[in-house]
Amino acid sequence: DSTFGIIGASEPMQDVFKTIAKVKTTNATVLITGESGTGKELVARALHYSTGVQTPFVPVNCGGIPDTLLESELFGYVKGAFTGANETRAGFFQTADGGTIFLDEIGNTSLSMQAKLLRVLQEKEFYMIGSKKPQKVNVRVVAATNVDLKELVKKGLFREDLYYRLNEFEITIPPLRDRMEDLEPFINFFIRETNHDLNKNITGVNPALLK
Repeated sequence: DSTFGIIGASEPMQDVFKTIAKVKTTNATVLITGESGTGKELVARALHYSTGVQTPFVPVNCGGIPDTLLESELFGYVKGAFTGANETRAGFFQTADGGTIFLDEIGNTSLSMQAKLLRVLQEKEFYMIGSKKPQKVNVRVVAATNVDLKELVKKGLFREDLYYRLNEFEITIPPLRDRMEDLEPFINFFIRETNHDLNKNITGVNPALLK
């Protein structure tokens, strides 16, 4: 019932698995779309780890970091770049060098940050805060969003050029209500977890309850 650690035997999920298998060995950027809770980070991890190559996977929740801090978190800074910068510190892009950086909630980034991300994708380089020397980086970018980026583009809130750069491949994860045949595998998974955690021996659920 599980592929790459993701539960789903339904046809929509089989399409997701086929796309993962197709793009996992490429360097193409991938945009993962779907509602909150559908498992976008699981798919990003599957893209990265299914290659079998041991390289860094660095997840970044762009919606959970204030925009004023996001630049220093992503690109790092040099000593003395601002008050409190007592040492040079690498950012997430340096940490992910040679591997994958997963930019979750990409739709929450500001237009100025989007311009900097576009430069990384186009030039494979960025500037640490306080440095005039570009840093080269070899990173595969996987982004995710639970909002419609095309709508944000129309409203002028998201750069169209960045949208197309991120969307070389798109993987859309359907919500569980659109693949109800996956409900029973999910229930069985949680029963197995509960049996293990609570030392129980529950074998399944009543068919009437499942219905």
